[in-house]
Amino acid sequence: MHEYSIAYDIYATARRTAIDHHADRILRIHVEVGSMAMVNPEQVNFLFSTICEDDPLFTGAELVCTGVAPVTRCSCGYEGDSCFVCPKCGALPELVKGREIRVSNIEIEVEES
Repeated sequence: MHEYSIAYDIYATARRTAIDHHADRILRIHVEVGSMAMVNPEQVNFLFSTICEDDPLFTGAELVCTGVAPVTRCSCGYEGDSCFVCPKCGALPELVKGREIRVSNIEIEVEES
């Protein structure tokens, strides 16, 4: 169940960032999930909410997962979204984008003193 470790890494990244910026609360965490990452975003979301349910820094925090479509490139010059067979030459294209899981933005609330 690698979704748990992914959810925990998102939690730890957001928490560390919030503390570094003296945040009072985390509002929203945006995560890009590649469609070829073999991850279930709903499960990550559930596990994330379970991990941070007792952390007051995350009260009401929302995890927003956005899908990233695959982008491939082949040595014959093809670039597109065909992942398993190059439509031009029949070779296996290189996956350039679509396998990543990346925290792209963390919205925090900081009280002015």
